[in-house]
Amino acid sequence: MGKIKGIRAIFRLLPYLVKIWKLAGQVEVIHVFSNSGWSWQLFSAPVLWIASVRKTPVIINYRGGEAQRYFEQSIAVVRPSMKRAQRIVVPSGYLAAVFQAFNIDNVMVIPNIINLERFRPKKHEQGYHLIITRNLEAIYGIETAIKSLELIKKDYPQVKLTIAGSGEQKDYLQQQVSALGLEDNVCFTGKLTPDEVVALYQQADIMLNPTTVDNMPNSVLESMACGVPVVTTNVGGIPFIVEDDKTALLVDVGDFEMMAKKVMTLFKDESLYQRLVTNGLAEVQRYSWPNVKQQWLSLYSTVANQ
Repeated sequence: MGKIKGIRAIFRLLPYLVKIWKLAGQVEVIHVFSNSGWSWQLFSAPVLWIASVRKTPVIINYRGGEAQRYFEQSIAVVRPSMKRAQRIVVPSGYLAAVFQAFNIDNVMVIPNIINLERFRPKKHEQGYHLIITRNLEAIYGIETAIKSLELIKKDYPQVKLTIAGSGEQKDYLQQQVSALGLEDNVCFTGKLTPDEVVALYQQADIMLNPTTVDNMPNSVLESMACGVPVVTTNVGGIPFIVEDDKTALLVDVGDFEMMAKKVMTLFKDESLYQRLVTNGLAEVQRYSWPNVKQQWLSLYSTVANQ
């Protein structure tokens, strides 16, 4: 059945519903990781309805940067299920504001977790190594970073850009690199293992995040945890987790000229560089497991005893 599109969804969904029915009778609280689109309708909404019948409280942990668009199209379908959640948890103030704009109450923010034992500060030595740790998809705006590199190279011909990720835009982006004469300056690594990503941060001088849409990108937090300054677009939930000129440098979406300018400013201004590193390291302490764990345990206890 797994080879037949449409039919296979039914064969997967029915056992899932049976398991949820059994689960709801065995536990005190159900924690559901949720997202937009069909993922919500097929996997999250059924849990809420089944748990409601079985009187088991549900915490919806909603993630993803496209909630605004999804709610605009489907809020009438989503709202009845949402009302059955005892609490809706989102990882950023940005997503909380989206929910509130659609009059969905009972929302609270518990941030993502960064493993500060894995992502540790690196020893800083002046260099010109830029990195991107996002998938090669159009929404992440990597084309903007490549255009900015062309400008940076004019003043810093030794600059390097490592792009770690995989995706449908790989061929297109490689063609762009070739067209701009940047073959010696850009390296596409493909998808890296978690340990390889950590090693890349340890080799980097600046992280670029040219995304066009985002919620709470872990890559930004990971960079700060490793003492790597971030130049990022000012979009979605990003201004909720970093502050311009304090914990990161922000640019408008698609503004490759300003991105290049910000990078070169960091190359020249050691005091600004160190300020971003110091403030970033302090900020990411909020996302450590000991801090976030207490928020979750408190919520579980509250919901279970309602």
